[in-house]
Amino acid sequence: MKCASRSGAIKVSSVLLVAGAMAGGLLAGAGFGTAAAADTLGVAAAAPCKSGQVTADSAHPTGSTQVLITVTNQGSKACVLNGFPTVAVAGQGSPDKNRPLQVSRQGAARPVQLAPGGHAAARLTFTPVLGEADGYCTSGADPTVAPSMVVGVAGARYQLAPDDGGNFALCGNSVRATAFRAAGS
Repeated sequence: MKCASRSGAIKVSSVLLVAGAMAGGLLAGAGFGTAAAADTLGVAAAAPCKSGQVTADSAHPTGSTQVLITVTNQGSKACVLNGFPTVAVAGQGSPDKNRPLQVSRQGAARPVQLAPGGHAAARLTFTPVLGEADGYCTSGADPTVAPSMVVGVAGARYQLAPDDGGNFALCGNSVRATAFRAAGS
């Protein structure tokens, strides 16, 4: 009888341990419990990145429909970046004319700890403009062409132009974006 009670207690404590680990993992993925997860892994917990601490400093085209956005921690302390960027087509000289794009999130967001000078990146994929010269959209709508876009990161907005000096061209009002990841991963 004692053996049955002991194995029952082991099963219950195992279930509670697994449930606690799963809850901690879900909360960490949602942006909660980051410090606890970092402490468990032996990594010093860092505060969330703030707008004055990070800057989006690069919009590098990686094909005709993709751009890699790079963010740098310019602060003196490590910070944690989590989530996806917001994106808008720049308002041609007036921030109140920015046209927000619907961001379709690709993949899961995980906390990225950025040391001072550390980088993280997110990939944006636009619906392509087809044809040559003026181009066209398969939907029949007119393409949108802009020299820059506005990317939202850590509560701040950054106006970025493509590194190659070209324009952003897209069809529709949406963009697919990956979550921020440590640069190079």
